[in-house]
Amino acid sequence: MTRQIRTSPAACDQSLHQAYDTALLDLDGVVYAGGRAIGHAVESLAAARADGMHLAYVTNNALRTPEAVAEHLGELGIPTDAAEVITSAQAVARLIAEQVEPGSKVLVIGGEGLRVALRERGLVPVESADEEGLAAVVQGYGGPDLAWGRFAEASYAINRGVPWYASNTDLTIPGARGIAPGNGAAVEVVRIATGAEPQVAGKPLPPMHRETVLRTGAKRPLVVGDRLDTDIEGAFNGEVDSLLVLTGVTDAEQLLRAEPRHRPTYVDRDLRGLLAGQPEVVPAAEGFRCGGWTAVALNNGVLDLRQDDEADEGGGVGDGGSGSDPLDGLRALCAAAWTAAAEDVCRLDAAKALARLGL
Repeated sequence: MTRQIRTSPAACDQSLHQAYDTALLDLDGVVYAGGRAIGHAVESLAAARADGMHLAYVTNNALRTPEAVAEHLGELGIPTDAAEVITSAQAVARLIAEQVEPGSKVLVIGGEGLRVALRERGLVPVESADEEGLAAVVQGYGGPDLAWGRFAEASYAINRGVPWYASNTDLTIPGARGIAPGNGAAVEVVRIATGAEPQVAGKPLPPMHRETVLRTGAKRPLVVGDRLDTDIEGAFNGEVDSLLVLTGVTDAEQLLRAEPRHRPTYVDRDLRGLLAGQPEVVPAAEGFRCGGWTAVALNNGVLDLRQDDEADEGGGVGDGGSGSDPLDGLRALCAAAWTAAAEDVCRLDAAKALARLGL
């Protein structure tokens, strides 16, 4: 069966935390950045939980253990049990355990999160490529202090034919000071040295989705993330709905240019979106309308954005002129862009339209 191509953000009459039983939340860029809580995250998650929504924190960051992540969340004011944290380290450990003998030795290139996850699966983490009977190499995010020599250690083993696994391939990771190289960048280093390809477990691939479902028991989950190529694509691959928040690496222009597998079900500024319904985007005479905004794909290759009352003197950038929500303007632009692109990516010029919104 051919999957229907999303050409517009969806509407939801209920608050999202009431429409879905479990929020599968990314961490970096969604709940926190650089160790600090993102604005409105703490109170929004507390309200969603108090109203009956289950929360699970699903991260491609394999550096820390679930216990450490849960402790950090608690320090931020988000009480969390370690069982509510699912990491790519857990997903890749299960993947390895399904392909090697119990008690096998695995060379670890990464942090404590990988070691703990391997032991949970009955595997033995080791540090040297020269270990006898080495069954696998696993690579995960090791933080900014991971020594360069660890990549050489991985390469020695892989070049001898030892199977290679990676927790994830996110090229970047958001932090308090900006965007930094992620595990995917480190994987590229080893790929260049070996010519090999790892088996990858993390978002957006099926092993991570399977790990999440097994550990949470979610029946109607909502994936919440900031990355199109991991969180949103992972939801697409798992055939579940998704909410993109604009607090991490994805900006409005990237959202408009999203290919079909990267188009979220919903879009909102931050985690306050969990506590609200989502407005309908409807076809208008020339384009698509949401709230007080209408977006039109013009014949000259430009995405145009209009508001209900262009003559309102009180209007300005990011206002909409009559109290219109700029995010509704973005939703309308998404519909115009994705419809024009169909199965491709939108190549229309949206610079002036986005400037009007101030996003």
